[in-house]
Amino acid sequence: MIEDWATGLMESLGAVGAGIAIALENLFPPLPSEVILPLAGFTAHKGGMSLAAAIVCTTIGSVVGALALYGVGAWLGRERTIALAWRIPLLKVSDIEKTEAWFTKHGTKAVFFGRMVPIFRSLISVPAGVERMRVGVFLLLTTLGSLIWNTLFILAGYGLGAQWHRITEYVGVYSKVVLVVVALGAIAFIAARVRKARAARRAGDGAGDGSGEGRTGRGRHRK
Repeated sequence: MIEDWATGLMESLGAVGAGIAIALENLFPPLPSEVILPLAGFTAHKGGMSLAAAIVCTTIGSVVGALALYGVGAWLGRERTIALAWRIPLLKVSDIEKTEAWFTKHGTKAVFFGRMVPIFRSLISVPAGVERMRVGVFLLLTTLGSLIWNTLFILAGYGLGAQWHRITEYVGVYSKVVLVVVALGAIAFIAARVRKARAARRAGDGAGDGSGEGRTGRGRHRK
């Protein structure tokens, strides 16, 4: 279904259609770039667009989509992010502060390399906006990272021709590995927080029982 939609867009608008598809992929991660980009390469292979135009337009599309998410992060800002953290179970304001500290130290690498990691390709733009990374730096890193990712997949689709589907099979494994790692990390985080909350609750109950016994003992002594 996605393949048919992207194919129709490229047949109608050429390289511009490929750019629009990638811009939407940034805004809606379920649209897979690992399908759209090789398909753009195959379309160029058939003569539906030039190879250079495919690379340029998809990179522009990536930047436009990333800028939109950067704007969402900038609008959200630190105060709204912290307000949301208060409402999310098991999440603490200290988690936001630690993330901010990490992003301050590693944000440039995260934005650049994040453009080459499924799921994070889009999402990395949001914390960049929240932290108000300089727009010029953000654009440069996003453009370079997107250019590398897009070029590799478009060239692969161009070279494989009608066999471009093989790329999605290999990248699908990569995407699944990323999903598993993210899921395991989320499970480990939740489990650790639940254990910590239970331990704190038991400690509080124990302190309450001990103080009650102390008051009872003092009452007996007065008698």
